[in-house]
Amino acid sequence: MSDAPRVLMLFAAGKGTRMAPLTDKTPKPLLKVGRRTLLDRALDLAREGGVAEVVVNTHYLGEQIVTHLAGREGITISDESDALLETGGGLKKALPLLGAGPVVTLNPDVVWTGANPIAALREAWDPARMDALLALIPLRAARGRIGGGDFAMDGEGRLTRKGNFVYGGAQIIKTERLAEIGDAAFSLNRLWDLMLADGRAFGLAHKGGWGDVGRPDAIPLAEELLYG
Repeated sequence: MSDAPRVLMLFAAGKGTRMAPLTDKTPKPLLKVGRRTLLDRALDLAREGGVAEVVVNTHYLGEQIVTHLAGREGITISDESDALLETGGGLKKALPLLGAGPVVTLNPDVVWTGANPIAALREAWDPARMDALLALIPLRAARGRIGGGDFAMDGEGRLTRKGNFVYGGAQIIKTERLAEIGDAAFSLNRLWDLMLADGRAFGLAHKGGWGDVGRPDAIPLAEELLYG
């Protein structure tokens, strides 16, 4: 735990096209599940998981997110209003704000129950053998998920592509190899591929419930998960 990062990148820049028409005038992170926004739920998770500083990237209707977060301590905005950079590009742009060393990243468009995934990742992080540690959900337990799995995991937690686990939207990742990717806009999948090839990408199965909140019909599923 002493080596675990306490800085987190929260991805809030996407257009949320699958959430239309709810996102026509509201950015997806400010949509509510129950009585709280997805953004506030993600920030609660980060704080309770031991994170001290949070960088939030913004693009689509970003001024609403900036206003929502105004005055909160320990939060910095990474402005992507000029161009949507995707997850990998967004992380790369935010590096001057995140500082050196590994970081936690979190997607706000999911909900979690059970063990705090950020705390669990920080507890399991082993930088000597890991370049990335991803929170994974068994496909059969991934509420609201459409499609197959993302990864397979061996007995030591080492990952390969395609299998019965879904990436849950939370991870710890080293950022040095972002310099090997020349594009401005790209997916984190390209960084993961570098780490997978070296056998240094690992997974941690989440102990609890999880729900993808990527479509309007997923909101009641998420609320059922949270409130029963």
